Amino acid sequence: MTHRATAQPAAAREAFRGGLVEPTAGWSRGFAQANVLSLPRENAFDFLLFAQRNPKPCPILGVLEPGQATGPLLAGGDIRTDVPKYTVYRDGEKVDEPTDIRDYWRDDLVTFLIGCSFTFEAALQDGGISIAHIDQGVNVPMYRTNRECAAAGSMSGPMVVSMRPIPAAQVADAVRITSRYPAVHGAPVHVGNPEELGISDLSRPDFGDAVQVPAGHIPVFWACGVTPQAAVMQSRPPLAIGHAPGHMLITDARDSEYLIP
Repeated sequence: MTHRATAQPAAAREAFRGGLVEPTAGWSRGFAQANVLSLPRENAFDFLLFAQRNPKPCPILGVLEPGQATGPLLAGGDIRTDVPKYTVYRDGEKVDEPTDIRDYWRDDLVTFLIGCSFTFEAALQDGGISIAHIDQGVNVPMYRTNRECAAAGSMSGPMVVSMRPIPAAQVADAVRITSRYPAVHGAPVHVGNPEELGISDLSRPDFGDAVQVPAGHIPVFWACGVTPQAAVMQSRPPLAIGHAPGHMLITDARDSEYLIP
């Protein structure tokens, strides 16, 4: 297997299809990663409207039509097998975390590919900003917040955020760098005191793993593509399939395609 950072997207997807399971932060440097959510056709329009009303946590990069398992963002791939790990919900309750969802697949499932903040991490690193969860070898920490998203039809739920500790002197740089990637969450939604987001304990994330926050670092929070799964838990559609948090689809799109001047 090619080194993770230099793996081409097709090779990375092949590795995950073959059974490799691990978070995708740091994989396929230079290529965009995507959150995944598959919903029955009857629920798809409500989610599309939910995403349109909440573009910060739910920036849509692509949509696969009912039953479609591949598309331009994963040429030759299969959305049912090419994510390292999935999460399956029935009536809003998590029932499984498989590495292959073909047993759950239905011809009426519409799949949304949603921007992921892993996409701009290479740009942060190029700017001299270290990424704690990559350095510490863990999944990124993610938290439900007290910020409710704008509801749409049957879909409602709280914004979820990812957190990266940033040295105080580099926070302005992190904001500037990530603001140039609006299609993958863009600039942070909050800097500093987590209690203002309703987060009482950074050491207990709702998704992912806790990271150590070194002295002199400030917690910085970005809108997160796990927000759709929080909406699934609250809205309780009959079936929903998403990526396991931190285990993304590696797409064929380059990070630079989502960079604005």
